[in-house]
Amino acid sequence: MTSEITYLGNLRCKASHLASGMEIFTDAPVDNHGKGEAFSPTDLVSTGLGLCLLTIMGVLAQREEIALEGTRASIQKIMLADPRRIGEIITDIYFPPLFISEKQKIMLERAARSCPVALSLHPDLLQTIRFHYAEENL
Repeated sequence: MTSEITYLGNLRCKASHLASGMEIFTDAPVDNHGKGEAFSPTDLVSTGLGLCLLTIMGVLAQREEIALEGTRASIQKIMLADPRRIGEIITDIYFPPLFISEKQKIMLERAARSCPVALSLHPDLLQTIRFHYAEENL
């Protein structure tokens, strides 16, 4: 097993990662009867995509000896109403100055787009991924 989830009441859950004991909490969003005081389940799906993108790029970066530390992703989740579901996840990835080749940029971007979460999401869910390289703004 990967995790155990307990419903705490008032639209809040606790998830425990069994291997590490780490815990996260979720809350229903304000627009769906919740308090919005924690990640919602759909926030976690969207955030999971961003985490996967960075992790897979990190695997490539280690192999290619690219210092990816400080790279960050901003996630925007767009919900649809009928049926209620995530319609689009917009991910902006911001790199610190890397000064890498065009080939290495292409490799990083391909790695990100092939992360397991991205490949697991339904094809109707639009995944917009934008890459922002700091040295292009210098």
